Amino acid sequence: MIDPGNPGNPAGEAGADMLHRMNRSHFEMTGWGLNFLTFNETDHVLDVGCGGGMTLKRIADLVPQGQLAGVDYSDVSVAESQKLNEALIASGRLEVRQASVEQLPFEDETFDKIVSIESFYFWPDPPENLKEAVRVLKKGGRLLLIAEVYGDAPLSDRDRENIANYQLFNPTKDEFRTYFKQAGLTDIAIHTKEGECWIAVEGCKL
Repeated sequence: MIDPGNPGNPAGEAGADMLHRMNRSHFEMTGWGLNFLTFNETDHVLDVGCGGGMTLKRIADLVPQGQLAGVDYSDVSVAESQKLNEALIASGRLEVRQASVEQLPFEDETFDKIVSIESFYFWPDPPENLKEAVRVLKKGGRLLLIAEVYGDAPLSDRDRENIANYQLFNPTKDEFRTYFKQAGLTDIAIHTKEGECWIAVEGCKL
């Protein structure tokens, strides 16, 4: 049975409620992380693990002539993201699809930018799945992962409990750098925020 409280796969009404809370609770961290990318007006952007859809809505304002796509494993996440971004979808600028990062439903080198917010923890095989994300990134494009915790952060007892309870994949800064290199990314930058356990990791595809 799917746990409706599992942020890795929200289900049912409880899952939808959780997505609404996450749209609010991750807002500040997401804005902090997105500032490390320079978006062009015509960028084609993918959000992997798009959750409740707030990140797509924000990025749409940064790429006013661009195209966006979101994927999520959870059908509830897809439905909530579509609901929040109904106008963008109607305009033809956004598509949201149910899919796994194991096999993204896009051609090679489709996107100028790829982001993933609070999602990497839950990927089935994160180091390998990162290579799949890089496959659909254009040469010269940038990929950004943002997370609320990382392995060598000053984690609280509650953080450690959540990591254990949900079996989160939680790399250290050095491990993130290794995984990005192994996936074929270069010009890797790792950002952390003083006073928080946030991390933003970005890299470029040659």
